[in-house]
Amino acid sequence: MRTPLLVIGGGLSGLAAAIRAARFIPDVLLVEKHSRLGGLNSYFYRNNTLYETGLHAITNYAEAGDKQAPLNRLLRQLKLRRKDFSFCQQMKSEVIFHHFESLTFSNDVDVLNSEVRKKFPRAAVRFQKMLHIIKHFNPFLPSPFRSARNFLAETLQAPLLAEMMLCPLMFYGSSRENDMDLSQFVIMFRAIFLEGMFRPQGTIKDLLDLLAAHYLELGGSLRKSCAVKRILVRQNNVIGVELDDGEIVECDYILSTVGHEETLKLISSTRVSPSTNLARLGFVETMYQLRQSSPNLPEDKTIIFFNDGEMFSYKNPADFADFKSGVFCFPANFQDLPRKNITEVRSTHLANYEKWKYLSATPDLYSRQKLDTSLRSAQMLENLVGSFATNIVYENTFTPVTIERYTAKINGAIYGSPEKVKDGNIGYPNLFLAGTDQGFLGIIGSMLSGVSIVNQHILPKL
Repeated sequence: MRTPLLVIGGGLSGLAAAIRAARFIPDVLLVEKHSRLGGLNSYFYRNNTLYETGLHAITNYAEAGDKQAPLNRLLRQLKLRRKDFSFCQQMKSEVIFHHFESLTFSNDVDVLNSEVRKKFPRAAVRFQKMLHIIKHFNPFLPSPFRSARNFLAETLQAPLLAEMMLCPLMFYGSSRENDMDLSQFVIMFRAIFLEGMFRPQGTIKDLLDLLAAHYLELGGSLRKSCAVKRILVRQNNVIGVELDDGEIVECDYILSTVGHEETLKLISSTRVSPSTNLARLGFVETMYQLRQSSPNLPEDKTIIFFNDGEMFSYKNPADFADFKSGVFCFPANFQDLPRKNITEVRSTHLANYEKWKYLSATPDLYSRQKLDTSLRSAQMLENLVGSFATNIVYENTFTPVTIERYTAKINGAIYGSPEKVKDGNIGYPNLFLAGTDQGFLGIIGSMLSGVSIVNQHILPKL
């Protein structure tokens, strides 16, 4: 078999890249190793109930009339009609530094501005200066690492406010311990605070089904349960792939969305040396299904970003999980989202991959540790909102080992390598990288990553 373009990975970045290419190139092939699309943002069934994985909220919300907004640019690039989607905006979210301060924000940036003026009056003018810098900053130009923490310290001169700004942005996109590259900080700040969060009215399965159907209608080919065993190279040009079943697929170009080092491992039969000595970061997430809504759970908050202390520590924890900070999501709390008979709460904490990996060799101990983790996480949330654990009827905990098993991300690090390849070029003239390790963040950013690589490196040559 031969195809002009092979896309490896059926996550949202790979789907977007394949759709964009299929608008202009016949016979694009997208291969996904699992039986379901979505990658980090997929779904599973338990007791005839669909559960979403990964999707807390989508960042980069924009009204339909804002033609330059990332969301609307993405829809145009993929030839998708805005009216075919029902988007539900967040109600409001909160950053809580327990015993110190809290900041409420929504899709209206004036809410955050008001909070800063009220709670950090001495930093209000400097905060506006920071907003001006962020709005006019180009985060997509190739540049060496610049510390977002240093930028905030110099610009705001308000340590607690700086820490509170970093907390949600790191949890939603930083692959580096205790800091962010300034470019990525700008991308995430715009996505979360200036544009805001939303979700489609349906499930992630509905979104994936719509994207897959659109891709097939454009003439693309899709193969699930189809893993790439190795990428074939001749004289520094990729010539195709060998699949797990031994089939050879020849191609002119490959776009890989599985990660930088993960892609290099498909090329080399020997172990690939890490591109950086910086640690990869893993997370543990628990979803709780409640029999009925607890009166203590907030009905008007979509996400709580939590930190227990004045300083925010974002690093690989010594223990299985770091319960001093976390993210608590209430998936029902979006505007105009139809209410269900069940209530779901989701919690996320930084996790130690090595400890979970070692324990996974002993299933009973592994399961016991997952249960202990879910109990401790629920207790942290109960300290904020009040008791709800007695209403839990189902819970499921995902560790970095789970992520590694289902996505092949090294160390189960959902944000990939701390070092990003912004131009997607990893040293081969017809093999390019898109997705997390390109440095575009969030669901909209990841999809635009796939589109941008197709536009820059593939369409002009085919």
